[in-house]
Amino acid sequence: MTDSSLNDSQKPVSCLIKVGGNALTDPHTKSLIIEQIAELHRRGSRIVVVHGGGIEIKQLLGDVGIESEFIGGHRKTDLRSMSYVEMALSGMVNKEITGLLNHAGIKAVGISGKDAGIVTAKKRYHTETVNGIDEKRDLGFVGDVLRIDTSLIDTLIDNGFLPVVSPVSIGEDGNSYNINADMFAGHLAGALRAKKFVAMTNIDGLLNDLSDPESIIHSLTPAEARSLFGSVIQGGMIPKIEACLIAVEKGVVSAHIINGTKEGNLLRIFGVNELTGTVIKSDSED
Repeated sequence: MTDSSLNDSQKPVSCLIKVGGNALTDPHTKSLIIEQIAELHRRGSRIVVVHGGGIEIKQLLGDVGIESEFIGGHRKTDLRSMSYVEMALSGMVNKEITGLLNHAGIKAVGISGKDAGIVTAKKRYHTETVNGIDEKRDLGFVGDVLRIDTSLIDTLIDNGFLPVVSPVSIGEDGNSYNINADMFAGHLAGALRAKKFVAMTNIDGLLNDLSDPESIIHSLTPAEARSLFGSVIQGGMIPKIEACLIAVEKGVVSAHIINGTKEGNLLRIFGVNELTGTVIKSDSED
């Protein structure tokens, strides 16, 4: 069955694009990214945008005098901090991206994982080994994806809107939780049966040699990617690769990590035989 034989509500999403704060650091780059997303939408692509906002969270918490505690690289988020995290993500960042897309002539709608119960979160704990004993550390209002309901997003897309989604979600306990935006995006891409999942950042892709910016690994299978954790895959690249793996394992055709600060990179991955960034495809893909 081809896309043309499907009803709108049955058509898969063309692309879920995760935009990171590091790719939105200056007005010029921001405008380039927005225009590419708008162009894809004008071409008829069914687009969903998910965003993070670590830079904005850090700045807002600093402005109100809250010092963040980090556990294993994760920001511990208490109840007071969570209110500002939600303000930064679902307010500042979400509405800025939505406004820019609307200014570009696209009917964008800013929502969060909380709206219509799109994502139900479960509390996340960080486990670390101390003196040979695993200790579970409480991260506060930090969550993982428990389940997803795409009906609101499907309705928006079917009616010509472009959803812009903040990763703040509601837990079964009724509390708000901040979910890592990469992981949130990977799960949502799979639930939406997206053809492509794109993580836009400020680096060119996964590097085989961290000291050599030309050593980009352009293509990987999930098995190959898993074998590189702890060596080639380190730091901030870990959640991006994990998100790509989640997306592909849930049925997304291809998952891409690209440098969003370079002009035209997003449009290039829709070209034929274009080698841009790093792509992960299913082991069964040719």
